[in-house]
Amino acid sequence: MSTGLRRLRLGFAGTPEFAVPALDALEQAHGICAVFTQPDRPAGRGRSLHASPVKSRAAELRLPLHQPASFKSPEALQILRDLSLDALVVVAYGLILPRAALASPRLGFINIHASLLPRWRGAAPIQRALLAGDDKTGITIMRMEEALDTGPVLATRELDIGPLDTAQVLHDRLSHLGAELIVGTLSELELGRVHETPQPPEGHTYAAKIDKAEALIDWRQDAVQIGRQIRAFNPWPVAETRFHDAQVRIWEAQPRESPAHPVPGTVLAAAEDGIDVACGSGILKILRLQLAGRKPLAAREFIQGRKLDGERFVHA
Repeated sequence: MSTGLRRLRLGFAGTPEFAVPALDALEQAHGICAVFTQPDRPAGRGRSLHASPVKSRAAELRLPLHQPASFKSPEALQILRDLSLDALVVVAYGLILPRAALASPRLGFINIHASLLPRWRGAAPIQRALLAGDDKTGITIMRMEEALDTGPVLATRELDIGPLDTAQVLHDRLSHLGAELIVGTLSELELGRVHETPQPPEGHTYAAKIDKAEALIDWRQDAVQIGRQIRAFNPWPVAETRFHDAQVRIWEAQPRESPAHPVPGTVLAAAEDGIDVACGSGILKILRLQLAGRKPLAAREFIQGRKLDGERFVHA
């Protein structure tokens, strides 16, 4: 390392793609003694077992891998103790960590969280920030406690949310920002130069896990809110509506102010630059959409051979 610091003995616990950049950065900066990820889960139409992105990357890096069903088991706790870690970095791991585990590494369990805590504690901070219309988000590095995302803050880095940013765009930017910030924070922590700031008791919000039912568009809502819904649920579960009793997923759209229209969901205009749909307030210009079983199409492709003016999209 350029600072001349000794290489720390690090463990890593994570599961989804969001955690992979941090795994790569820490392996390069210090090396990883062990990787923990959730057990393989059934996925896809065949419900066959699939490895997590972190497991796949750990295998590529030839890192020791553990997949305990729980850290509460004596076997998992013993593995952790035997590693004699300086720190264990946790990124979207998805399993509860008991007090006995948290007390094991010398510098503790250090978490990378995709919000500016105490704003958006919980499972879906990126999507909740978009749905709420937040104009900024960021990364928080914190020391973990037993309670959910309540630990003292070690470092933060802000990130502006652009008017067209989707959950996928923010996911990718934040995952790399977290990877960059954790390397520097661990160096400062080892040198004793980190000021741990307790989170304030007020101002916290909870980012509940996303339910697929939340992706159903209600055209009686304001166009701005529907636009946020579309951005928040791209790439999953994807905002959806129905047209002629068929599912339609909407991947990209832009809200516009407009006088009120009597029937929300009505197509006001369909042209190459987009499909204008009346909302409870304002107009939503649909730019990219997808019929069930088909690939996503730009609006200009979707309208070919279809007469849409005066037709209606309805609540799914």
